[in-house]
Amino acid sequence: MKRFGALFDLDGVLVDTESIYTRFWSETDRLYPTGIDDYARYIKGMTLTKILNYYSTPEIREEIVRRLNEFQAGMEYPMMAGAMELLEELRRRDIPAAIVTSSDSLKMNRLVSHQPQLRDMVDHIIDASKVTRSKPDPQGYLLGAEAIGVDPENCFVFEDSFQGLAAGRSSGAMVIALATTFPRKRIEKEADADIIIDSLAGFGVDDMIALARSISRL
Repeated sequence: MKRFGALFDLDGVLVDTESIYTRFWSETDRLYPTGIDDYARYIKGMTLTKILNYYSTPEIREEIVRRLNEFQAGMEYPMMAGAMELLEELRRRDIPAAIVTSSDSLKMNRLVSHQPQLRDMVDHIIDASKVTRSKPDPQGYLLGAEAIGVDPENCFVFEDSFQGLAAGRSSGAMVIALATTFPRKRIEKEADADIIIDSLAGFGVDDMIALARSISRL
């Protein structure tokens, strides 16, 4: 059998934080309007560096970073249903895994302090400090595949945002969309995914292998 790998986005895939960030960025857009419709959802999957490009002055950008750091310092990072179970199964079955996230290293350190077991369940973390091009560019997922030593076309990308789904598709990986942040019908209409699932709960390695077979990757 081919050697497979798993590449996971973070927010909305492994940790249940997307709704929290939606509230933060909605409030930020109220205070500093960008003119972008549904801004809080539009930016999902982007690095903070890219997000800050939507603001016109250094003073505004500095204030947003200050507010975000303060906000994240008090955040909780609950795991998504089924996330730890899938990561544990991947570990048992010797399938390498990496997190590929637009989050910065400061946030990742806070996350690991809340969920210390997570660091031991993945082989690598590709965060914003390791990429120069934000999703939907595939750079992060290509780096993730390289880090775990698996060809991108033999990797499964787990994503919930449109930016991330596009990045996964462009990387050449098999793309699994989670309908945790956007409705399934919208994902079906606007994204290119090999399968859409409502949750990681009950989804395991055998389901991944079945998907690979169904699209002739196995």
